[in-house]
Amino acid sequence: MTQLSPADADRLRQAFLSCREMDGTLDERLSAYAATSRDVFPAYSEAVDRLVTRLKKNGGGENAPMPGDLMPPFLLPDETGSLVSLQALIAGGPVVVMFYRGHWCPYCRLNVSAVVKAQGLLETLGGRIVAIMPETQKYAAQFKLESAAPFPVLTDLDNGYALSLNLAIWLGAEIQQLLSYLDISGFHGNEAWILPIPAVFVVGRDGRVKARFVDPDFRKRMEIDDLIAAVKTAGEKPV
Repeated sequence: MTQLSPADADRLRQAFLSCREMDGTLDERLSAYAATSRDVFPAYSEAVDRLVTRLKKNGGGENAPMPGDLMPPFLLPDETGSLVSLQALIAGGPVVVMFYRGHWCPYCRLNVSAVVKAQGLLETLGGRIVAIMPETQKYAAQFKLESAAPFPVLTDLDNGYALSLNLAIWLGAEIQQLLSYLDISGFHGNEAWILPIPAVFVVGRDGRVKARFVDPDFRKRMEIDDLIAAVKTAGEKPV
């Protein structure tokens, strides 16, 4: 199966909307959507299970920056084409650096929706947010608009920055075939079918990673309460 029927596609859209608005933790929303996706598109869910197993066996994401490490700098264009640097961001306080797969990914959209809702509290703690994705500015702008994200959405074209953090992965031929109904090559401007492992790094004003969440299973994301706690800790002055 390489093409969702209109009925199945509509069922997933309705599941996404329901999960986005449901009460509960981010993990509960993601899990509910994953359950519906497995029921509607079992071949894809099973292929993802195999991909996750392969990535974990090979240490996917384990070599990404750890707490205490200096976060490698970046200078990337936002959805308007303006260049944004990590150095400029951390000058104002702790920064949440979030990697997303793309505007088409329902798990990313559920994730960013929860982050947007927590934006006010994160700001009161001095935190700033930046999203990074491998799509061209056109789709970065679409992701920002559709999620009503008040923070920059940066384009990491060809996954250059993700590669430097050991986060970039090849999806594999099986996943590529199952997602062939999506124009991933058009979204990325290349034929590589490489995506970042979704990850979160909370970076302090000293440029060091204070907390991180890296999981090869894109169906799992950093819980919002954990993110808030990490930003709070990162913003505290040492005694």
